[in-house]
Amino acid sequence: MKQWKIYTMLLLVMFFWGANVPILKYLVAEVPPVTLTGFRILVAGIVVILILWKMKLIRKPFKHEWKYIFLGTITNVVGHHYFLNMGLSITSGTHGGLILGTGPILTAISAAIILKYFPTKVQWIGLLLGLAGLSLAVLVGSETQGANIGDFYVFLAIFAQVLSYMVISKAARTLNPLLMTAYMMLIGAPIIILISFIQEPGAILAFGETTQKFWWLFIASAIVCTAIGHLMYNYAVGQAGPTKAAIFMNFNPLFAMILSAIFLGEILNYRHFLGLILIVAGVMLGSGAAEDMWKKHKVKKE
Repeated sequence: MKQWKIYTMLLLVMFFWGANVPILKYLVAEVPPVTLTGFRILVAGIVVILILWKMKLIRKPFKHEWKYIFLGTITNVVGHHYFLNMGLSITSGTHGGLILGTGPILTAISAAIILKYFPTKVQWIGLLLGLAGLSLAVLVGSETQGANIGDFYVFLAIFAQVLSYMVISKAARTLNPLLMTAYMMLIGAPIIILISFIQEPGAILAFGETTQKFWWLFIASAIVCTAIGHLMYNYAVGQAGPTKAAIFMNFNPLFAMILSAIFLGEILNYRHFLGLILIVAGVMLGSGAAEDMWKKHKVKKE
């Protein structure tokens, strides 16, 4: 596939994921967050498995792969989606989007600790810039009641997802990440639903009190943003490489901010935009994307 088509695909995925933040913010106001998450992920998992079945990529995992699927389920599905929806039920879509934008930085730090890959000085500068942007946009003078605990939940969500990347990278030696994603969703969704029965008893009845608008957004979030979005992203990363894909991650918080302001009526101020600039700069430096681009530029000049 041509490069411009891959880049268009990555940009579209970032739009899907950015749009998913205000969509989830709306959905969790209608149905309690844990109950909503369980059934949304279940629908996404069914769609993914059907697509992979059509692509003839379904197979039974080997015995040694089940431990990675279990760890990935706990971090990527249960941990990430539980805390994300809990956080968005309290904080704003704008704050949620900005925090999710720190994912590439956290990935670099986690790789240093878990995979023994130590960041360069430039990457450490990127980390500091990213944390400064996060602090400026989120932690200083929040106007949303209860936002701090909600922001913390969203941070735990992205941290859990980053940890899952370490698991998925090891499992990918023998197990297709797309197939692993399907298994994680189908196993993780019932776990979240079980948690919802304990934490939110009777909340499933709230689905019967929703509107047609709710169901259209629920389908968009589950099928387009989560199922198709993950499949497209994994394919595009395989074509463009993780470095270029990391650059496109910068659009995620940007779309989340803009769409939250448009559809949720959230107020943006200078702290949000300055924080976004610092986070984007931090991602470019902290993920190693800037250094890789500079090295390639020097090679071309030589």
